[in-house]
Amino acid sequence: MSDIQQTAQQLHDQFSEHLDVDVEEIEERLEQYVDEYKIPLDEARRSVESHYLDEAGIDRDELGRGGNPTVQAADVDAPDEWVDITAKVVELWEPRSDSVAQVGLLGDESGTIKFTKWAASDLDELEEGQVYRLGNVVTDEYQGRYSVKLNRTTTITELEEDIEVGNDETSVEGALVDIQSGSGLIKRCPHEDCTRVLQNGRCSEHGEVEGEFDLRIKGVLDDGEDVHEVILNEEATEALTGISLEEAKQQAMDALDTTVVADEMREMLLGQYYRVTGPTLGRYVLANEVEELSEPTDAESVLIKARSM
Repeated sequence: MSDIQQTAQQLHDQFSEHLDVDVEEIEERLEQYVDEYKIPLDEARRSVESHYLDEAGIDRDELGRGGNPTVQAADVDAPDEWVDITAKVVELWEPRSDSVAQVGLLGDESGTIKFTKWAASDLDELEEGQVYRLGNVVTDEYQGRYSVKLNRTTTITELEEDIEVGNDETSVEGALVDIQSGSGLIKRCPHEDCTRVLQNGRCSEHGEVEGEFDLRIKGVLDDGEDVHEVILNEEATEALTGISLEEAKQQAMDALDTTVVADEMREMLLGQYYRVTGPTLGRYVLANEVEELSEPTDAESVLIKARSM
């Protein structure tokens, strides 16, 4: 069975209780995205899934799936995956929206991860300091930070045990030798629970949308032996550059070009030494703290290297 056929069967199993749809029809849709439009299979799956969600008139969180993998906090490195997790409620925060029942931090031996429990899910309250087995939760991503969402299909089992929560933060330092594409003033998908960065005005799941502006830096630190890729969110980017989101939008409007923001950041920051501290997700360190260090001993060579990348 090919990857497309396998994916089509999985989607059919998901929607069999909600729609009368043939596996062959799903397979044809996937093939059109993959073969004709050259869209990666995982993105094609999300698009086809969204189509059938609309057709069935249900939310993504209403799709229950069995046989989920059991993961640790540090294993979560992609959005829109269904997983099970055993973790301690490390901290609860005040929800900022009436649609959210609880929000906070889960932790296990590998580190911590944010969780959100929707008010519409009508689930039992989680208690700070308690360990739970959470079945059928959905992974999510925002600004490179992953989280899990509890939905109406989630099962909550309270466990009589404790977990020593690990520290998943790391520190890297070096000269900032590159600010990568996708930095500066960017746009994200405005759909609820989707924060994907738009490419040419398109979201990989929701198609062409009117995006919402955001700030970030995707940078490369070089310590002379190794290079480390880092991501700074809006708060960290503003703190480091002094450029607020509103100022960045004004700069782009004046120049009729959003790339001027990243260009100014490069001029301001390249060749400087920094220490970045935060959790590691994939190949990136996500900046919780950024500290500017003393000037490198050979600033000129660092800048030459930076401008050659």
